[in-house]
Amino acid sequence: MSGSPYAPNTETDTSEMLDAVGVSDVEELFDIPEPVRFDGEFDIESRSEPAVLNMVSDMLGNNDDMTEFLGRGYYDHYVPSVVDRLSLRSEFLTSYTQYQPEVTQGFLQALFEYQSILVELTGLPVANASMYDAASGLAEAALLASRIRDADGTDVLVPEYVREERVSVLENYVAGHDIHVKRVGTADGTLDIDALTAAVDEDTLMVYAESPTTRGTIEEHLAEIGEIAHENDAMFTVASDPVAMSILEAPGDLGADVVVGDAVLGMPNAYGMGLGIFATRDDYLRHVPGRLIGIGEDQDGKRAFTLTLQTREQHIRRERATSNICTNQAWVALRTAIHAASLGPDGLVDLAEQMVELPRDLAAQLDALPGIEAPIHDRHHFREFVARTEAPASEIVAALEDEGFAVQAVDDHELQFTVTETNEHAVDDLIAAVEEVVA
Repeated sequence: MSGSPYAPNTETDTSEMLDAVGVSDVEELFDIPEPVRFDGEFDIESRSEPAVLNMVSDMLGNNDDMTEFLGRGYYDHYVPSVVDRLSLRSEFLTSYTQYQPEVTQGFLQALFEYQSILVELTGLPVANASMYDAASGLAEAALLASRIRDADGTDVLVPEYVREERVSVLENYVAGHDIHVKRVGTADGTLDIDALTAAVDEDTLMVYAESPTTRGTIEEHLAEIGEIAHENDAMFTVASDPVAMSILEAPGDLGADVVVGDAVLGMPNAYGMGLGIFATRDDYLRHVPGRLIGIGEDQDGKRAFTLTLQTREQHIRRERATSNICTNQAWVALRTAIHAASLGPDGLVDLAEQMVELPRDLAAQLDALPGIEAPIHDRHHFREFVARTEAPASEIVAALEDEGFAVQAVDDHELQFTVTETNEHAVDDLIAAVEEVVA
């Protein structure tokens, strides 16, 4: 027998399989080239399960236990217990694909509902069954633009307020596709219209904007930005999220050809783990990355859900493939759908209104302190805002860490504060700590 419950084949099983394919041993089966072969020892000490648990617990104990007011693309929203209760049911947890229509009608219906929620919020008629994150969604939008745009053009214009990490993913995705990423200036926390007008020309492939932006501001000129892009035959892509879109005008109604972003619902804040959304127009249906779930009827006339379109290279010719979104993103999309459905339309709006009121109240309290101006942008804000400090921001961040609070320094004299329903209880203590460290 094998020594591991995770490799259950016996030596006899392995021998019979090797005989069946006509090789003498596993070494011959895999034929790993010598230059990449690892012949050393992993030097991993064997431990019992309790020993591993204790080791991990000790390691986690080294983490700082701070109250966080961090955001800039990743947001902590309370996830109702019903999300765990339903999504952890065995019929939803599987290591294999959930797309076999004859056995997974429930999962396919949930993904169809997820897509339907995004269609309603984005104002665009086609939404796929998830991306990895907002960054991969942005990159796929650029690749889609290069496929559907009739005229020549290789430039993707990205505002300077977009996080470098998101731009880096975009640049890595489009490397080798003759697509060039160029930054456009911003003004008071939003895209500078004059700078955009000067930058757009016949070489522009796509114009990208965010609302809310990375600095927490609402982009007030989306329609104008879209018109500038379309006048130059460029595609217009907007990043947002379901909570914000529940009270903002739908990007599709403002001219967006593609909407991307992070779903922000259904998953706890995990420092990077997210769920990308992707919605677009009917004209681009066959160029959409990932998967689309559709609805139809079976031979008995009963409603049936099925995988309608997937442009992965394992299903179509490799040169026509557009992505390889993995199956497990479907489970995260399931959790997002459950969370959104549990809130309902009114609950989603209530949550969004909180995300307007909480940063407004926190900014007002900070602005009343000496040495702090908050917010520095004369804009509407969502979840977060940037404050200017007389003292160096890095010194304030370090002092607040000693007081048990984590905030983000975004410039030498700029701090960014993010507040949601999960940390609003600590606002009074944060204000007291800030007052103490800036005194």
